[in-house]
Formats: sequence, structure tokens, C-alpha cells
Amino acid sequence: MDSKAFIKALDNIVKEKNISADVVFEAMTLALQTAYKKNFDSKTNVRVDINRETGEIKVYSYLVVVDEIDEGTEEEDSEGNIIEVPPKINIDAQILLEDAKKIKADAKVGDTIEKEVTPKDFGRVAAGTAKQVVTQKIREAEKNSIIEEFADKEFEMMLGMVAMEDQKNYYIDLGRTRGILPKSEIIPGETIKMGSNIRVYITKVENGTKGPVIMTSRKHYGFVKRLFETMIPELQDGSIVLYGVARDAGNRSKVAVYSTNERIDAIGACIGEKGSRIGNILKELNGERVDLILYDEDPKIFIANALSPAKNVIVNITDEIKKEALAIVTDDNLSLAIGKKGSNIRLASKLTKYKLEIKTLSQINEEGNK
Repeated sequence: MDSKAFIKALDNIVKEKNISADVVFEAMTLALQTAYKKNFDSKTNVRVDINRETGEIKVYSYLVVVDEIDEGTEEEDSEGNIIEVPPKINIDAQILLEDAKKIKADAKVGDTIEKEVTPKDFGRVAAGTAKQVVTQKIREAEKNSIIEEFADKEFEMMLGMVAMEDQKNYYIDLGRTRGILPKSEIIPGETIKMGSNIRVYITKVENGTKGPVIMTSRKHYGFVKRLFETMIPELQDGSIVLYGVARDAGNRSKVAVYSTNERIDAIGACIGEKGSRIGNILKELNGERVDLILYDEDPKIFIANALSPAKNVIVNITDEIKKEALAIVTDDNLSLAIGKKGSNIRLASKLTKYKLEIKTLSQINEEGNK
């Protein structure tokens, strides 16, 4: 094995895979030890030394000086079974003090006696044997590196490219790895085109058996939240705060915001000049309707706002502990307050975290006359 070529190859791996040089050298050392034991000596008391600058490889056999050979013991476990306890130091690597002194006069218990045993053709044999072990270690290191890189991306939005598709998923190129976008997690009605750039919300980052698993979604309510935070500068600088999002993907979302600066209109800032800001968000959401709701610390006011587009809503908190409320609307606002298939009241309930009941003024009057 050419030493210079060896070091150059390792440097290339370190740069290309963006992994620690220590990890690579550790993997190589382990691989070369395995190669030596397999091809030259089955004993376990060998170590390999790689010069990181010159690439020179040397193999040493070693013996640890002991006052008594430890062959292991037998012990009884809690269930009464006899188990073998291996020696603290491999038997092959032990040498009695009296024998060690014949090799090294000043030897004492605990010392290590080494001897270089590097075979002349070790490089050639080791290269082939080590390749598989090194490749595995590098894959593990690369996998861990990717996991570390994406660990803080969980619950964030990223821009990627649609790289592949199968029956159940789209695969999004996110740089060093691909995210999985299940077809059940796209916005209903949207068309995903191969090779197109697409925003996705990272829902899970985990270390799978075959590599990093990055799960993504465009259906998650967090996708809408991150869209607003990305496209509305006032949300980034803190002059507007996004309180919460309730979403029925493909149909409707309710987004509650409020201003920390009395001179800034929270809803107006989200809409933008001539609707430019909200227009860009709606385009990304494939036309999904978005209700901008003004958050208020008073739950009565907040609930009334959340039931938009219904107007002139009167709210009574019927149980503060159970978070239950009654919303009273005019007859012509009832359908707006409930929404198609109950979507408006359902989303308002999610947004405000109150169980809502809706009645009309005429219903209230009828009940009062009974």
C-alpha cells in the first residue's frame, strides 16, 4: 500500500463525506487489526499504528505483565445459573512477571511489552480485507453526521427538490440526504412535479436502520405557521406574534396573530400591500383559504374573532375550568359561524382551545319564553 496514496485517499474521504478524521482513522485501525488477525495471526493481542502524516502502517503484538495468569472465573447469577466471567485481559496478551523479566529486565506488573510484527506484504492483504469494515464505519459516521445536521431542523421548514416518486411517497432532495413526503401529507388537490422546488415541513428526524429518516409534510399545521414566519418580516423581528394555527389542509386555516407595537396592524401586515403577502402564502397553499384572526387575552373577544367570517358574535364563557363557551349569533350568521360541514366552528375551537356551542338569538329567545 502506497503510504502517500493512502493518506490522500483518507483526506478525500474526510472532505467528501464531511466526517471527522478521527473517526476515519479509528475505522482504519480497527479494519487493519481485523485483517492482521485473519491473515497472519489469530491471536487478539495486536495493535495497529497509523502515522497520520506519512501514512506508514505498523503492527505490534503486545503482552501485559501480570503476577498471575487470569483465565477467567465462573460465578452464580441471581437465578442460580453458572456463568463464565472472561478474564480482564485476554489470555493471549498476558505474560508472567518472571518471563517478562527475561525479555525486559526492569519489567513490572502492569507494563506492556511490544514487538513489531508488520508483515512485508501486509499492505496488499490489508487493503482488501479492510475495505468492507472501513466502508461500514464511514457510512455510520456519515449517517450520524447527517442526523446531527438535521436534528435542529425538526419542526422547521426547508426548501428542497422533488427527486423521486413511488406509490406512496415523494422523495425530496434536501442536500446531503432526502426527505420523505408521504402522498397522504401533501395539500389535497395539489400537483407535485418531478424536479420542481418545494417547501416542506420537517415532522420527524430519526436514525433508521438503513440511514437517516427525515419525514416531511405540507399538510401539517406547522407548515402554515412556518410559511407566515418566513414571509412576514414583522413576525421575524417580533413586532407581530403568531399565537396559533388551526388547520384543515386544503380547505381552511385560521391563523391568530397580535401586535407588540401599537403602531403596527397585525392583520394588515400579514395581508401586505394590495394583498401581496397573503397572496404569496395562498399560492403556496394551493388556494387553501386562510382566516386571519386577531388574538385577544379576553377569551370572549378571541372566540368572537375566531368565528370569523361570522359577525356580531356574542360570547358567554359557560365553564372556565372545562373551557366551554356559548356563542350567540344572528340567524343570518349561523351558517357562517358553523361553516361547511362544521369546519368553521371546529377550527375556531382548536384555535381558542374552547369547546364551543352555537345558538341563534331566536333560539335563545324561544328558550327564555319556555
